[in-house]
Amino acid sequence: MTSFARFAALLLSLPIWSAGADLAPAADRPPRLVELESPLSQAGPQALQGFLRLPDGPGPSPAVVLLHGCGGAWRGIDERWGKRLAEWGYVTLTIDRFGTRGITNACTGGLPPQTLHDAYRALNFLVEQSLVDPSRVAVVGFSQGAMLALLSVERGQLERSSKEKFSAAVGFYPPCLGLKGNMTVPTLIMVGELDDWTPAKECRNLAEGRDDWGISREQGKGAPIELIVHPGAYHDFDIPEFATPRQFLGHHLEFNQAALDRSIDALRKFLYATIGNKEKQP
Repeated sequence: MTSFARFAALLLSLPIWSAGADLAPAADRPPRLVELESPLSQAGPQALQGFLRLPDGPGPSPAVVLLHGCGGAWRGIDERWGKRLAEWGYVTLTIDRFGTRGITNACTGGLPPQTLHDAYRALNFLVEQSLVDPSRVAVVGFSQGAMLALLSVERGQLERSSKEKFSAAVGFYPPCLGLKGNMTVPTLIMVGELDDWTPAKECRNLAEGRDDWGISREQGKGAPIELIVHPGAYHDFDIPEFATPRQFLGHHLEFNQAALDRSIDALRKFLYATIGNKEKQP
């Protein structure tokens, strides 16, 4: 091993909380790139990396895993939401599900099977860190990442396969069709009223206990699902780059400031109620 390689390995072995020595507030600190399996070159194509942000204060703190959509863009998720959550008092880990696997996007082929366990791999990484309270970790996903977040907490083989468990889940505009809705933890879903890619109707069926054809399922099973439908909003309503609407694969994408504001407020209250933090609500 070269001297540089030994030095790099030493840096990777340092505990992540050493970044907390930075006296800058959470809002001003850049994220730290971490490798969930290290080094990536030895872990192979299934290795994961991500951006880690630490809140102010000594911890242990609640934490949030952030999952990007079918187009990747995990850095944007971290910038928009990871930074905000760190300001609220949460450790955040925004993972890159595609990069090391050579996936550019997965918008036409569905959820890549090799990514199914990624939320739990991120959870396993977080609970090993002394600054994280392992009993207070939520998963938050966007579009395809939202579907993965919901699948990860739905009662079934994926949820049962992990020793560690999430305490809450949030899905921004997820594809709700096909989900059974028997959730193991409190769940929040937010979708645009006019979303033509992940229709609100399908998420309403899920939240209200109906199957994909609108027929009532057996009631009283699973944790509650809270649904918020944002009036006048389309897919990707939280992405300012879509202030000028775009068409992608035949679907309408458009930023909506009112929907974003409402979703920020709803997310803050939901996370406070489920995994909590030391910050008082406004």
